[in-house]
Amino acid sequence: MKFDVIKIRQDFPILERQTREGARLIYLDSTATSQKPRQVIEAMDDFYRQTNANIHRGVHTLAEEATALYEGARERVAKFINAESARQVIYTRNATEAINLAAYSWARANLKPGDLVVLTEMEHHSNLVPWHMLQLERGVELDFIPVTEDGLLDLEAYQSLLERRPKLVSFTHMSNVLGTVNPAAEIIRLAHQAGAVTLVDGAQSVPHLTVDMQALDADFYVFSAHKMCGPTGIGALYGKADLLESMPPFLGGGDMIREVKLRSFRPNSLPHKFEAGTPAIAEAVGFGAAVDYLSSIGMDKIAAHEREITEYALERLEEIPGVKLFGPSADKKGGVAAFTLEGVHPHDVAQILDQDGIAVRAGHHCAQPLHEKFGIPATSRASFYLYTTKEEVDSLVNGIYKVKKMFG
Repeated sequence: MKFDVIKIRQDFPILERQTREGARLIYLDSTATSQKPRQVIEAMDDFYRQTNANIHRGVHTLAEEATALYEGARERVAKFINAESARQVIYTRNATEAINLAAYSWARANLKPGDLVVLTEMEHHSNLVPWHMLQLERGVELDFIPVTEDGLLDLEAYQSLLERRPKLVSFTHMSNVLGTVNPAAEIIRLAHQAGAVTLVDGAQSVPHLTVDMQALDADFYVFSAHKMCGPTGIGALYGKADLLESMPPFLGGGDMIREVKLRSFRPNSLPHKFEAGTPAIAEAVGFGAAVDYLSSIGMDKIAAHEREITEYALERLEEIPGVKLFGPSADKKGGVAAFTLEGVHPHDVAQILDQDGIAVRAGHHCAQPLHEKFGIPATSRASFYLYTTKEEVDSLVNGIYKVKKMFG
């Protein structure tokens, strides 16, 4: 079936609203969070109206139905990323918590002072700060794969870092600022040859690309539902079964236990060992509905649409005098266009665009070291998704010209 962006937009109620009088919403901030189709909204609403109950331990009808919905969503999320088993998909609050789970449970059990953790210069703070904390606590060493001027990772420098036999290589699959899609399979293969465990931040890749855990061979992989048409408050950690089995629990309490005595406890089996307390049940239902929705359209079709939109956006933005774009060419990146406008602060750009209903992000986008690398405090960032149109890109360009006129 042909990709029909106009038909897809009808699934997203928020795209019908006006943010200001006469200003129709033009949402170009999907890298921060995506909008939600009615299929996801209705699935969560139906859960609360028809099935709301706590899961796993109840034997009454609602509890059994809620458990089936919760675990059924996990099965569909696992299938979406081609995990070997749903047992390897741990629900978390978001990708940030998933990275922290790996840092607290796996890393604290396996890393010792002096061990090397390799990161990159383009990481989101969520894949920097947990390792800084581990460095302060355990004395591990951190080093970084450099980013080139055109926004790519320096893989020759990476090879040199691997000669130092790191214990962990942790990197983003797709940069939330540059849009760069990193060669994850190659980075993972080289890390494994050097004896390192790998963790991939897939918060930006899973919503936009076909991602296959068995093909990538990542040891850990994290992502968030809210960036892929799902609700906030839920994400996932995928891990290889042997690693997850060997890791101590992250949180203690209900549902992560098999047996509790006054002086001891035995943890539950996977995946429940890492899911203490009442989980985000309705959000899991929404997560499952989101992957169903994306699967029904086809990730290859979504990626092709975004590539077309991104190519068009970069061409149009390059026409504007004073605009400087960051990141590689459209064939090496996802649907992100980060830019500066000469003589205008990125926050001013975003605020003026908002007057015409155009929602873009401004700031360092939780990637402060990357902005320092390029010698700038902030960028404006337009980001695209399956519901973005070329007409919206044209509105963005017209809005930037308006900003230029206002600032002389």
